[in-house]
Amino acid sequence: MIKKDIYGDTLKDQLLESAKDRMVQFLFADGAVRGAMVHGTKLVNEMRANHGLGILETLALGHAYLGILLASSNLKGEDRIAMKIDCSGPLRGLSVEANTFGEVRGHLMRIPIPIQEPLASFDLSPFFGDGVLSITKYLSQFARPFTGQVALRFGNIAQDMAYFSVKSEQTPSAYNLSVQFDQEGRVTGAGGLMIQVMPGVEDALLQRLEDLVCQIPWLGQLFAEGETVDSVIESRFAGFKPEIIDSKRVAFMCHCSKKRFRHFLTQLPPAELEDIL
Repeated sequence: MIKKDIYGDTLKDQLLESAKDRMVQFLFADGAVRGAMVHGTKLVNEMRANHGLGILETLALGHAYLGILLASSNLKGEDRIAMKIDCSGPLRGLSVEANTFGEVRGHLMRIPIPIQEPLASFDLSPFFGDGVLSITKYLSQFARPFTGQVALRFGNIAQDMAYFSVKSEQTPSAYNLSVQFDQEGRVTGAGGLMIQVMPGVEDALLQRLEDLVCQIPWLGQLFAEGETVDSVIESRFAGFKPEIIDSKRVAFMCHCSKKRFRHFLTQLPPAELEDIL
């Protein structure tokens, strides 16, 4: 893929925007809770430009990009993690992947997503319908990948990823994913938050965390208004004494190229190449 640059004509413009996109990991409540927050406004805009997406498609795939980045926050070395959704609704499904370097890529199964009437809200559940969410981890120390899956329960990527964490990994988690648009339909902010509770946390702390997650505004809105990952963590989690343990850049990135794709094609049998033609 030859990425389209959408932020100015100079390297300085690109670097200034890229510096905002990053993921921060932190601990709070004396290490009893782990958190990760991602600012992804530039990468969602680049995703949209390179895939030629409308508002609905940008919202669905943008949530998936932010979600899989958060899920990749505890990867190490050359590990990768992928999420796939297969569903019966008009969206049909999607596939995204992130690695330990903060790079994310992925696509929708159907573009454009067919709609019968103008969107009344940003509720995506009617476009998912019934289906399955699968998450696969490619861990460098193991020869085979590990895959878990759950039935779609909410038609909401944040809620279904949290459901997967509980059912497949026995890790209580909460996700907050958002993409903010202006009146012209341009993406002005995109971000996500993941909170994971360590074993043995008291019920009182769980209730405080639940209240906190419900009170935090959409991160896409906060980032559109000029807040940063650090300022949100410091202001919203001040009562829990957050401790930042890692920070890294994140970016929309696909390492495919014409040369690499040509190499893949040369490995296919002649009969299959004829079928493709």
